[in-house]
Amino acid sequence: MTIRSFLLLLLAFAASLSVHAGDVLPGIDVLERDGFRQLAGARVGLITNHTGLSRDGRSTIQLLHEAANFELVRLFSPEHSISGDLDTENIGDAVDAETGIPIVSLYGEVRRPTAAMLADIDTLVFDIQDIGTRFYTYISTLGNAMIAAAEHDIRFVVLDRPNPINGIDVAGPVLDDGLQSFVGFHPIPVRHGMTVGELARMFNDELALDLDLHVVRIGAWHRSDFLDDTGLPWVNPSPNMRSQTEALLYPGIGLLETTNVSVGRGTATPFELIGAPWLDGESLAGALNEMQLPGIAFTATRFTPDASTFAGELCEGVRFTITDRSVFEPLTTGLSIARQLLLDYPDDWQTDRYLRLLGNEAALRALLDGKSVSEIKASYQKGLDEFLARRTRYLLYD
Repeated sequence: MTIRSFLLLLLAFAASLSVHAGDVLPGIDVLERDGFRQLAGARVGLITNHTGLSRDGRSTIQLLHEAANFELVRLFSPEHSISGDLDTENIGDAVDAETGIPIVSLYGEVRRPTAAMLADIDTLVFDIQDIGTRFYTYISTLGNAMIAAAEHDIRFVVLDRPNPINGIDVAGPVLDDGLQSFVGFHPIPVRHGMTVGELARMFNDELALDLDLHVVRIGAWHRSDFLDDTGLPWVNPSPNMRSQTEALLYPGIGLLETTNVSVGRGTATPFELIGAPWLDGESLAGALNEMQLPGIAFTATRFTPDASTFAGELCEGVRFTITDRSVFEPLTTGLSIARQLLLDYPDDWQTDRYLRLLGNEAALRALLDGKSVSEIKASYQKGLDEFLARRTRYLLYD
């Protein structure tokens, strides 16, 4: 092949990528393109936040408010509020400044819509960007709202969005039945590889909700796409989730944040580093680099978080650099770090709350018994295989 032929092929490939990226439409854009016909005549409650945006940056709230063939009567907000900038345990109700529509918080006194909140609504619409990890609470809000809708015979419409860390890779232990919580709504693995629309289909079926569910599909999204393959902008879905890199690290690094380790909250780069006053950063970085984990490198660091765990205290730790995301394995990385902490700091690292996000007793026992990472993964492989088989029934995209 000549250099010219190679360059022509390269340009054609680049052009095909740009055409694909330009074609990817979130569910709200597809809904608008179709003249909002799926909502015709409805009295709508919208569950959303600042991530509910069209491809060109228009708010889903505004688009539904201005549509002529139905009425938007109430807004519902998840954790972090409708503006996505609060990081508190109890968020109150409010009023949308642009439209005057009341906002009901689903992260305050209640986390599931009540009969009174739904009294004058016949259709609930969900439009929030998820990040692909089981313990990110927006999918718990989705599930809780679906249950309420089923109980009150209310139609449910999901405006689907891409899984920003792709819809192929699935990893980690499946949540044990009986360990459900607001950070673990349903028996799925830590990295589920599904969109919110696909999860809604799973919840509806596996919880036997018999809900009148409609998913407005993403236009032209492929399962292999990361968010930056789509041409859609990154919007911080919560105050401490500030990049696609952090979203990709989160399934593994986030597991540590219920323990006495800082995961970088209170720094400029949450989830891109960990540390503690009792850690030796050089030693931990060296041990992790020796493992030659795929697609990631570790460097020693020091930092003083100004919030959350060890706020105001100098921490030694490790910074993460993803070197090849096509082979990077967040769960392998996270479990490797946990195992090394247990080996090196058995008297310092407090594991009593590690189960809260891990969500799997067998995996925890394997870790605490000193098993290798491959043995820890083997402890939950059967459940993961069963999930992969379950999952196929609900997938909407190639």
